[in-house]
Amino acid sequence: MKNMSLVDAVKSVVVENYANFNGRARRSEYWYYTLASFIAGFICGLLPIPFIATLLSLALFIPSLAVSVRRLHDIGKSGWMYLLILIPIVGAIILLVWFCQDSQPGENKWGANPKE
Repeated sequence: MKNMSLVDAVKSVVVENYANFNGRARRSEYWYYTLASFIAGFICGLLPIPFIATLLSLALFIPSLAVSVRRLHDIGKSGWMYLLILIPIVGAIILLVWFCQDSQPGENKWGANPKE
């Protein structure tokens, strides 16, 4: 499979897998989507109309959660592990480390490796 670009990642997460919590998401899909979300949020935050940023946050909440769960599936972890985010500082660090890990090789219980 070819490398995923920023546009491919946003399309995959927002259009094709908006609320899909099944399967796996490769590292590039997760990080490109996170970058695009950050840029969009930053731009909306600069606008003088504050509710635009709120609407964007609400619209991107479900796909952000879904791609995070699929990313955890890709490294062989349960999506429920995302609840570690509720532990101040430590939970975020653990998730950051996991989100940076390479895909689990081969097939796991959430599907085939998206890289292959």
